[in-house]
Amino acid sequence: MPPASSPPAVKIQAPKGTRDFYPADMAWHMHLLDAWRAVSVRNGFEQVDGPIFETLELYKVKSGEGIVSELFSFRRTGGETDFAIRPEFTPTLARMVADKANALPKPIKWFATPNFCRAERPQRGRLREFWQWNVDLLGLDTPAADAEVIFTCVDLLAELGLDSTQVRVKISHRAVVKQVLEKLGVPEDKLPGAFTLLDKRDKMTPDEFTKEAGKLGLDEARVQRFEEVCRRKYASGDLMHLARSLAMDEPPEDLVKLDEQLRAFGLADWCEYDLGIVRGLAYYTGVVFEVHEATGVERAIAGGGRYDQLIELFGGPAMPAVGFGMGDVVLSNVLADKGLIPDDVGPRPDAFVLAASDEAAAQLPAVVSELRRAGLHARMSYKATRNVGKLLKDATNCGAKFAVIVGEQIEVKNLETGDQSAVGRDALLDALR
Repeated sequence: MPPASSPPAVKIQAPKGTRDFYPADMAWHMHLLDAWRAVSVRNGFEQVDGPIFETLELYKVKSGEGIVSELFSFRRTGGETDFAIRPEFTPTLARMVADKANALPKPIKWFATPNFCRAERPQRGRLREFWQWNVDLLGLDTPAADAEVIFTCVDLLAELGLDSTQVRVKISHRAVVKQVLEKLGVPEDKLPGAFTLLDKRDKMTPDEFTKEAGKLGLDEARVQRFEEVCRRKYASGDLMHLARSLAMDEPPEDLVKLDEQLRAFGLADWCEYDLGIVRGLAYYTGVVFEVHEATGVERAIAGGGRYDQLIELFGGPAMPAVGFGMGDVVLSNVLADKGLIPDDVGPRPDAFVLAASDEAAAQLPAVVSELRRAGLHARMSYKATRNVGKLLKDATNCGAKFAVIVGEQIEVKNLETGDQSAVGRDALLDALR
């Protein structure tokens, strides 16, 4: 009887809009997460996290029924509850704070670096799965809170090598934009739609935008007036020019106080005022901001603002809050375009152990295990060759700091300086340290 044939091979691709992290990709990914964490901690924020899925109702409370089509949602067989893989962190944060609001010391300074999933069309800068840095400060109703959150964002950008000529923090205020829209004739009941439209305008053609603006009561002349008033950029310290363009005697007090705090934090060179920034999400209540690459070739690197009423929406007490989110995809694109992703972000071995002879090869496991037990990152050669020159190239290629050459004696070679010396087995650890 002939042997059964093997089933045909099936090639399965990763889901669209996701990424496979091979070692070099994972090294950068972890480097970025480590930078997010280090900057958060030194600015006084504590790390939190929540479940990777929540009840679907949680997201409906914050964003309404329309959010459902943007989520990966599911119901277990035989179950009665709808769940959704988390698309963002703010609803989870609001639920957590509302649940223990009275027990939490104020102000609350939290950060998180979770992964999220959104059911949308993948494109440059936007994937279906991504990681995001969330920084939130709750319980402090002063411009100092807004400024500290913005400072933390800028601190990260500078940490990764960007400067104020390459990225801009664009600041706006929802109440001021609302006032402009009302003066242009947008009725109260259409203001939420106007904010949503303005937030999407850079993703639309001018004709599409004009058509949708007309449905809100903004004809072409009024759209042009909005452009004149709200798309101009005003530098930090130049708020009187903003006030004059709005026909106001004085600039908005919130922005004046915020500007003072931003300058106190040393952020004037990074920031500008741009009332074209509106953040379409309805829960924002005051100051909003986005971080953009200066040439405008990418989506926003980060975005956030004040959301002083969200905790109440989830059953908690009235609590002022401000925060932002920064995704890993756009940030990585910007850093790559600027040549700011280093090649050596992975962990460097302290030692690469190699054998100069067949007899010495039998000693490798003992030497390597001793180094590892002592807390050193030690690798060894698995090759049969005893050509020390070739093996030293392997040691250099993996980024090792030292090569440990095991032969008739043990020699340690500093791969950065080229210095090489013989050491006794009992002195090996000290030589490497």
